[in-house]
Amino acid sequence: MDIAIEINHVGVTLGTKHFKALQDVSLHLAAGKIIGFIGPSGAGKTTLIRSIVGRQKLASGSINVFDLPAGAKQLRSEVSYMTQESSVYNDLTVNENLEYFATMLGIPRKGLKGEVVRIIETVELKPQAKQLVGSLSGGQRQRVSLAIALLGKPKLLVLDEPTVGLDPALREQLWALFHKLSSQGNTLIISSHVMDEAERCDDLVLIRDGKVLAHDSPAELCKKTHTQTVEQSFLKLIGEK
Repeated sequence: MDIAIEINHVGVTLGTKHFKALQDVSLHLAAGKIIGFIGPSGAGKTTLIRSIVGRQKLASGSINVFDLPAGAKQLRSEVSYMTQESSVYNDLTVNENLEYFATMLGIPRKGLKGEVVRIIETVELKPQAKQLVGSLSGGQRQRVSLAIALLGKPKLLVLDEPTVGLDPALREQLWALFHKLSSQGNTLIISSHVMDEAERCDDLVLIRDGKVLAHDSPAELCKKTHTQTVEQSFLKLIGEK
């Protein structure tokens, strides 16, 4: 099994009161999988994600991504990060947004338009390519943010709550796209506080109060906890703490 990310005894403290956002987290995360970071709001999912992409100072421990320290310059083209906050410009079209971010990433002008067309087709936004982003639906805007994360063919996509606020039909569309990307060899980390999304992942990391409660596939997690769903597993693990 190829390992994409090695997390070794990571601790993170936040604020002047030194709140322990992460406590002694150690994980080996496989390449080419959809890995779900699952837990309630405030569990530490975003802090762990920020640590993996190199945007969070660690109080202790280390993180390696593709055998390089998290945040290393060499990883800029290998890792993309879709935050919870919108990263698109409402007064630009879908095409213009992608061309702008592709330029910022240093994609050569010769291949830039072809790259933009490829990404727009991947996220199924070709009919909206010339629309202003501000006129799009919430689900379409999420797909534009995802399109930006896909620029440059990154090996690792880190997506923080990418389906929050979307209706079930739009969530279904995005998850179909996530599985398509995974089948093409991408590694995806997807955080969520919605337990039914956990069932869609290959690998799960259950997080609460800055600690990892469990790390396993959904099927193995249910088997080990003698439960039928990931939500039941999570509740049982909480009860055992």
